[in-house]
Amino acid sequence: MVSGVVRQLQPFGNRSLITHVIMALGLIGAVISAFFVDGEVGRLSFVALLNFTAGMWICQSIHSLGNPDYKGIIHVVRSRGE
Repeated sequence: MVSGVVRQLQPFGNRSLITHVIMALGLIGAVISAFFVDGEVGRLSFVALLNFTAGMWICQSIHSLGNPDYKGIIHVVRSRGE
């Protein structure tokens, strides 16, 4: 028996959209920490969040290579509006 959350994550586009949202939040966090956190902690936070975002980008790239029907995140967002 599959729960409701798992059922919603079964389509590839939904998983891709969540991955892109996580990447966007990581990048926004990196920029915010670069401008608003002072000193060494700000630099380390920026680098850590930027590296996390880059790692998510690599994961998404590898994940999308395995799906021949994937046409990109823009297509997923447009199809959700229909």
